[in-house]
Amino acid sequence: MRHRFFLFTLLWLAAVLPAGAEPLYAICGAYPPEIAALVKEFGVDPAAGWTSTTVNGIEFSRGRYAGKDVIVFRTGVSVVNAAFRLQLALDHFPITHVLFAGVAGGTDPALEVGDVVIPENWAYHSEAAYLNEDGHGSYARPDYLPAGKENFGMIFPTGVEITRADGQSRRFDLIPVDAGMLAVAKTVAPSLPPLKKSGRTVRVAVGGTGVTGPVFLDNAKYREWVFRTWRAQCTDMESAALAHVAYANAKPILIVRGLSDLAGGQHGKNPIDQNELSVSEIAAHVLRAVFEKL
Repeated sequence: MRHRFFLFTLLWLAAVLPAGAEPLYAICGAYPPEIAALVKEFGVDPAAGWTSTTVNGIEFSRGRYAGKDVIVFRTGVSVVNAAFRLQLALDHFPITHVLFAGVAGGTDPALEVGDVVIPENWAYHSEAAYLNEDGHGSYARPDYLPAGKENFGMIFPTGVEITRADGQSRRFDLIPVDAGMLAVAKTVAPSLPPLKKSGRTVRVAVGGTGVTGPVFLDNAKYREWVFRTWRAQCTDMESAALAHVAYANAKPILIVRGLSDLAGGQHGKNPIDQNELSVSEIAAHVLRAVFEKL
C-alpha cells in the first residue's frame, strides 16, 4: 500500500507541475484571525527570509516552509473578493497549488464548534432562481430551470457553469477539490494528536460537501435546508468561489474549515466572535500537518 501511495503521489505531481518547475504553494485565509493563525503556523517573518510584495493593494508574503516555496495572502471575505484575489494571485505568481484554512458555520447536526471539516466538494447555495408563486400553492418555473434540488421558498438552486482555458464549459452542482491532496488529508487526519476546544477533543472529518454563499448564515431553518439539500457539513462565504477559480485555472486546491459557530443552530447569539481566533488556529494547525506531508 505504501508503494502504491508513493507512486500515486509521483504521478500526481507529474500531472500538475510544468517540466522543471518547483511547486509554489499558496496558503490563504480570508480575514485577520485566519491570517494570524496561518502566519503563526507557517512562521511568516521577514527575519526568517520572508519577503513581501503588494499587488493592487493586497500583500503577498513569500518564503519557505518545510522545504517548500510558499506564498501567503488574504482572500478577503465574500465570494467576489475570494474569486478576484485568487485570480489576481494566479495571474502574478507561478502558483501550482492552493490551500486555504479558516472558519465556517457548521450545518451538519453531528458536528460541534471546534470540529474541522475538509470537504471533497463545494457548492454555491445561493446560485439560484428566485421565483414567483403561481397562485396554486407552488412556483412558476421558467422552461430553462429543470427539476432538481429542493427549494427554500422562492429560492431554487441552479448550480454554476465553469469554463477552462481550452474553452470547455461544464455546469457544476458540486465543485471538487484536488483528489491527490484530499488523499493526503485522509492519511494525516487519523494521526493528528488530540486537538482541544473548550476542553473537548475535536473531530477532523475528511470528505463530504461544504456550501458557500454571499451571506453570513445565522438562521436555523435555512441551515436545516442546506443540510437536507446538500448534506452539507459547513457553510462559508469564500470556499466554492476559491474552488471555482482553481478549477477554471486547473490548479489543485484543498480547503480546511474549523467550525466557529453553528450557522444559526445555536441557542441565542451567534458565538463566532468568541471562537474565530481559537478555531482558526485549530484549522491552520490541521492544514500545516497536511501540508508537511505533501
